[in-house]
Amino acid sequence: MAPNEIDQSDELFAAWMRENLDRAAEHFEVSVVGEPVFGWRSRSIGAAVLGPAGPRWLRLASEETRWAEGDWWTGNADANAITGVRKPRVLGVVEWDLEDVRRQRGELMTFVPGRRCSESDVLRAELDLPAEWWDELRRTTEVVRAVPTQRMRRDEPHIRRAVREKFGVEPDLAEWETAHGDLHWANLLEPRFGLLDWELWGRAPAGTDAATLYCYSLLAPRTAERVHRTFADVLDSDPGRTALRYAAARALHRVDMGDHPDLAEPLHELVAGLP
Repeated sequence: MAPNEIDQSDELFAAWMRENLDRAAEHFEVSVVGEPVFGWRSRSIGAAVLGPAGPRWLRLASEETRWAEGDWWTGNADANAITGVRKPRVLGVVEWDLEDVRRQRGELMTFVPGRRCSESDVLRAELDLPAEWWDELRRTTEVVRAVPTQRMRRDEPHIRRAVREKFGVEPDLAEWETAHGDLHWANLLEPRFGLLDWELWGRAPAGTDAATLYCYSLLAPRTAERVHRTFADVLDSDPGRTALRYAAARALHRVDMGDHPDLAEPLHELVAGLP
């Protein structure tokens, strides 16, 4: 397709997603009051809504019916099992199929006030966050690590293949733990700490969350250094170095798909410097 045709197609899809968000809002008897925010590749849309119980957040995901299942599809609702951290809680779910081709999933959640630390996964401007924010980030990852689950962020063969293809090494995957699974700056809130988007949480190589956040901080060196200081005991360990290779491989896969190309060189430099 020509560029203008792609733009028109994207606009039509975005309008269609808004219609589906409105349908979910009607089901939950709430009104959309905030500007809708689209997720990665526009496969989800979310907005602040208002109902009889007060402000809420409504998220609508769309996927081909054959893929609309498994851990990732129910991740936000399954994350209700995680308590004691500042995150949304799913209050209700509605699903419907469109012509047996696409499945829509609407999730009504509690509203967590705050602004996202970055409009994209990658941080490109330094942040000045208080010590309490960093303490809460570390505490949250510790709480999540201790949550028992059979959910899997990615299975071992996939992780081994990703690291091997990008860096030509075989990762040591002896240690695993529960992780948020997508800990980047667009999912973090300020000025008060909050962590959004629990779609991908589950078992992952130890240190995955710290490594992911560090990789997505490399274009803001001062903040990257603060991330490293917060998780030094994790990132400087053998499992942490494995997690850094895995997180870098994942981020480079996104580069291959056209996302954040300016992160490619720093990622390669990071991995090249690991012992």
